[in-house]
This record gives sequence, structure tokens and C-alpha cells, in this order.
Amino acid sequence: MATTHAFTTVALAALAAPALSEYAAPPLVLAAAFVGGLAPDADLLATHRKTLHFPACFTVLAAVLGAVALAAGTAALVLCTVTVAAAAVHSLSDVFAGSPEAEPWNPTTDIAVYNHLLGRWHRPRRYVRYSGAPEDFLLAAVGAGVAVASPATVGWMDGALLALLAATGLYSLSRKHLAAVTAAVGSLVPGALPSVAVEEADDGGSRLAVRFR
Repeated sequence: MATTHAFTTVALAALAAPALSEYAAPPLVLAAAFVGGLAPDADLLATHRKTLHFPACFTVLAAVLGAVALAAGTAALVLCTVTVAAAAVHSLSDVFAGSPEAEPWNPTTDIAVYNHLLGRWHRPRRYVRYSGAPEDFLLAAVGAGVAVASPATVGWMDGALLALLAATGLYSLSRKHLAAVTAAVGSLVPGALPSVAVEEADDGGSRLAVRFR
């Protein structure tokens, strides 16, 4: 889930926040990690896990930016580094997930994330079988717990993270039934909701197709 990536990168940023506090305030560090952790999944509407997923490029860029940021000591560069590093963690960790397809719990493809430097897809390890799987939610809960327990978060941030975790839990519970629920609501109130489907992309992978009636 996109939120699992966000919770994971926020948790890592919370652990690193004390070391980065001389460069940027902890809330800004966590916000940068949250944005970077979510951002790659914006390619759901293009070719998922390819268009905005750069496991190698993001990692190299984060290392370069980190070196420059530590030398310059500016908050903007540090926050930029955190954002790119979070995107790298997201892209790299998708190798351990399942394949991006309509029903990943019944996999028919053997792709996980695209490596632009190598020009090929990495195969999925399937330690997390699919987005919204119970183990996926467990990882989200651990990440949220680490972030909330850290001194880097303040009261309102803890509340926001826990609310997002609750929404993530609802998604996880309904993951296998989302298509049926959307179709049922659409039939009851025609035109109220767009049709949403996962389709194969022309260049491999899949995309989320949203069509308004």
C-alpha cells in the first residue's frame, strides 16, 4: 500500500530526526519523508511501478544529494535529500512485494518494479503478497507505531498518523472486494461514481483506469 511506504519512511525519518535536527526541524523532516514515501505511487494512472519508480536512480541521487547537503548544511538540501531517499526506499522495497495487477492474490505476471538503468523488470519476491494483504497492514502498523513512539512527532501528528492507519486498515479489510463494492454503489446511484479498473499497460505493468460516465 502507498500508506505502508509512507509509514515506513516516516518511521525511518523519525529515527534519523535527532541527527538531522541541527539542519531542519523534525516535523519538516517527517513531512519530507511522508511525501517522498508516497510520491512514486502517483504512477498508478500511468504505468505503475515504472513511470515514477526509480530504485537505482533514486538511490544514487539520494547519496549525491546527501553528500552535498551535509557539506552545505542547508535545510532545503537536507529536506530534498530526505524526500528522494524516501522515494528510493519505496521503489526498492517494491521488489519484496507482489506483482502489480488486477488481482495480485491470483498472480499471472512475474514483475515487481522496473529498473530504468538495467532496462528490465525485477521479479517479485512476494514477501508481501499484495497491496492490502494482512502482512502489508502489519508493516504499516509497525511503521506508524515507531513514528508515534518517537519524540520527533507531536500530538496532532500522532493523531493524523493513527487516523491514516485506521483508514489503511479499512482498505486492507475491503481490498479484495473493492471492485464489487464500487460496482454495487455505481448500480444503485448511476453516474455518481466513475468506473475504476486495473488495466494492462502497453509497456508492461498495469495502470489504474478511471472513467467518468
